[in-house]
Amino acid sequence: MATVLQTVPLGAGPWPTVDPFLFCVHHLDTYPAGDGCFRPSASLAGRDLGSDFSGRDGWSMYHGRTVPGFPQHPHRGFETITVTRRGLIDHADSLGAAARYGNGDVQWMTAGSGIVHAEMFPLLDIDATNTGDFFQLWMNLPAADKMAEPHFSMFWDGEMPVITDAGASITVVAGELAGASAPPPPPASWAARPDSDVAIWHVTLAPGAECDLPAARSEQTTRVLYLVAGSARLDRAPLDGPTAAVLEPRRAVTVTAGPAGAEVLVLQGRPIGEPVAQYGPFVMNDRAGIEQAFRDYQRTGFGGWPWPADDPVHGSAPARFARRADGRIETPAS
Repeated sequence: MATVLQTVPLGAGPWPTVDPFLFCVHHLDTYPAGDGCFRPSASLAGRDLGSDFSGRDGWSMYHGRTVPGFPQHPHRGFETITVTRRGLIDHADSLGAAARYGNGDVQWMTAGSGIVHAEMFPLLDIDATNTGDFFQLWMNLPAADKMAEPHFSMFWDGEMPVITDAGASITVVAGELAGASAPPPPPASWAARPDSDVAIWHVTLAPGAECDLPAARSEQTTRVLYLVAGSARLDRAPLDGPTAAVLEPRRAVTVTAGPAGAEVLVLQGRPIGEPVAQYGPFVMNDRAGIEQAFRDYQRTGFGGWPWPADDPVHGSAPARFARRADGRIETPAS
């Protein structure tokens, strides 16, 4: 029984995913120093502002026109999971909630019945480069939960278990590994179901280091390993350069880093197994559901936009926080 069922080279855009995941992208931008107003202290001439995914000079503005990022946009019918490595992200949403997070934090947002949010990347450092390094995942919701109440959870750096051993470091964002359990996902998430077998593991390996990934709990589970950087061997199968590898879930696998080390992201879960209809920011089960999402958004704005700008930034203080719609404040443990 082969360990690796399929491999696909990874490009700069969204990476291939398997049910229950819909989308996976790695944003790595080496922004210049900020100009004191959270913008790049560099010319924006020649960029397609509003839709700049060029990677020019090592960074993109995305849909931002002054501050990089994604100004207000709607979602319905799925979840976003933002796994940060470096840099800060400013969240604002149609419920009036806000957050500044990054540098190892994770935000897990259930869009459910509908939410509008912004994700901006403020450049706070005016004396040095501002690196942004994060993964964003979209995970589907089953039909029974697509109209769940919107919600987000913050997993602050230090709250998620990290397994370390002989040059290997594994952050357990979702699921379990080696007896360590991630924080609970939002209540309506597919991952909150005990039989979903959802796991998200971020792995860094020093040169020659290795880690063991156990067999999945269910034979129905799908497991995809993304080699983000470096090279690695999956049992006897070599991977070199950014690659997605679909793994046989019934087999345990040993991941061994090559001479330059390796960075790996593992996504797994039991498929939802329902029809998927996606149009832009909406993911439903059929065309009628998509059309209803557009009508509802045009009619209600999913609660409207309570912010004075489409691209809110939460000031110059680097402190991370989350402010709920009811005014409750959460901060990372010291």
